[in-house]
Amino acid sequence: MTTLPRPTTELSADEARRIALRAQGLLGAPDRRAGVRGVLRHLGAVQLDTISVLARSHELIPYARLGAVGRQTVDEAYWKQGDRPAHTFEYWSHAACILPVEEWPHFAFRRRAYRARPHWNHELPDGVYDQVVKQLRVEGPLTATELGGAKRTGEWWDWSGTKVAVERALMYGEVVCVERRGWKRVYDLAERAVPASLLAEEPTDEECLRRLVGLAGRALGVGTRADIADYHRLRGEQVDAVIADSGLVPVTVAGWSKPAWADPEALASPPRGRHRTTLLSPFDSLVWERARTERIFGFTHRLEAYVPKPKRVYGYFAMPVLAGGRLVGRVDPAREGRTLVAKQVTLDGRTAVPQVAQALVEAAGWVDCTDVRVERVDAPELREPLTAELARLLA
Repeated sequence: MTTLPRPTTELSADEARRIALRAQGLLGAPDRRAGVRGVLRHLGAVQLDTISVLARSHELIPYARLGAVGRQTVDEAYWKQGDRPAHTFEYWSHAACILPVEEWPHFAFRRRAYRARPHWNHELPDGVYDQVVKQLRVEGPLTATELGGAKRTGEWWDWSGTKVAVERALMYGEVVCVERRGWKRVYDLAERAVPASLLAEEPTDEECLRRLVGLAGRALGVGTRADIADYHRLRGEQVDAVIADSGLVPVTVAGWSKPAWADPEALASPPRGRHRTTLLSPFDSLVWERARTERIFGFTHRLEAYVPKPKRVYGYFAMPVLAGGRLVGRVDPAREGRTLVAKQVTLDGRTAVPQVAQALVEAAGWVDCTDVRVERVDAPELREPLTAELARLLA
């Protein structure tokens, strides 16, 4: 077992919180010149999800950091355009994520693991895999429907043999998703979409893990073993095997019961600058790990979209509100025409009223809404101050 050096740096809980915010691009001046691709490279992974309320989650991530970036700009930054080389690829990281294409080699360990997997949830009919690869080679980028059908029945889980084959080819790394068309994946051969220099690299499992642990530590700023493992969904023992050589340094954080590691660059200068005030996607990497969110922000966050409606506490797609480096409330949004509807608002006291109002008005403008309507405020005495502040900002 590797002997790790003793921590020489002690951080307060507040210092750890600010380091985490800066590492996630939510404290300090945003790098607008690098744009959406810069956000992706900085975070290392942007989670995808089918739910679209204000916008899809992969659009909300750069919005939270850059402000009102055009939604078409987001799509153009993420997915392959014409004959130009891909800047990204989709793969299983924290979940289904968009990843910088330069990290393609470092997911070789996961592609190898999928190839060695002894069983699958979906059966693959004989010959279909080779047929799908051949069709992509001949016809170019295609959706599962264009390949021969995504589903056998109307049930979302009842994949056709073609869909099983192309998704397995994606997991193996023979196929990549080069764009989204009406939210459907468009598949192409990796040999055409991924730069040849990256395709040729085949690092060992240890090299892959060392790189991903280092990337996770830098994206988090500071984190426990569990935080670092969760970022790209590694196992704890995989982190243990490489963390001593990852470039991260051990630290202690006041109030954290577990050992922690930090990015040495994050420790080199105190985090300063402007805080973003914004709605966050529930799938934002700042808050996607529940235990970490509670530890850093004292904020219990849970996506309730898959919770039966009578059991929901905060709403279907409750979005945490970040302001002043704190999580000060949450909003469950909807849209009706050009009105952003706050179906349910939870506020951390009266001081959060102007912050939540600002976040709502900015989000409304981004999605081309001209009005904001509040339906329910958990603290009824704060409803009138909130609606008055919204009216003032919208005037």
